[in-house]
Amino acid sequence: MGLMPVALTDAPGSSAIQILDAEGKVLQSIPVTIRATKFPTQNVTMDPAAAGLHNSPEEVKTLLAFRESVSDQRYWKEPFAAPLPGCMTSPFGVKRLLNGKPTGEFHTGVDQRAEAGSAVRAVTAGVVQLAQPFTVLGGTVAIDHGQGVETIYLHLSKIAAEAGKKVEQGDVIGYVGSTGRSSGPHLHWALYVNGVNVNPAQWMKLPPCTRPAG
Repeated sequence: MGLMPVALTDAPGSSAIQILDAEGKVLQSIPVTIRATKFPTQNVTMDPAAAGLHNSPEEVKTLLAFRESVSDQRYWKEPFAAPLPGCMTSPFGVKRLLNGKPTGEFHTGVDQRAEAGSAVRAVTAGVVQLAQPFTVLGGTVAIDHGQGVETIYLHLSKIAAEAGKKVEQGDVIGYVGSTGRSSGPHLHWALYVNGVNVNPAQWMKLPPCTRPAG
């Protein structure tokens, strides 16, 4: 069994999954259909100083290496548990405006409402790969759950995990903050499958917020 993600930018229509041998020869081609999905647009109001932050080339390289890594051992198991009890203020896939201006970006994770200092917990077992601050992401913890499944947790006020250490589902890995490019205390977190952002709401129940923040 394998996991085959579909990226936000994949065009809808007919496609195929190819099974290759060690030399790259196609053993089997399985037809699939990518369904069209429409995502809403969301404006984020942010202090211009925070909005202008950018990751350094070294930070980009570190994050890319994490996303592209695939470990053989499987630590994860279903069901996953949400890292916070808070509702979603911003779901996966929304088209982002920043201070009213289009960014050309999609929201590649989910934002959950939470008070500053709330404990953030690992959604399932894994090994911590990153536990450090980044310019845009703020306090960050990234976990490899094995066999291509990874999660990352951003804007933390305090990190409670250590790179190289194994964590179990529900272990506290950090605390909610508003570090990096953030408009206020919340948790942004993302789920990767083989390096592709996928919708965490497909893996667990994440109810949307029914009232504005504040």
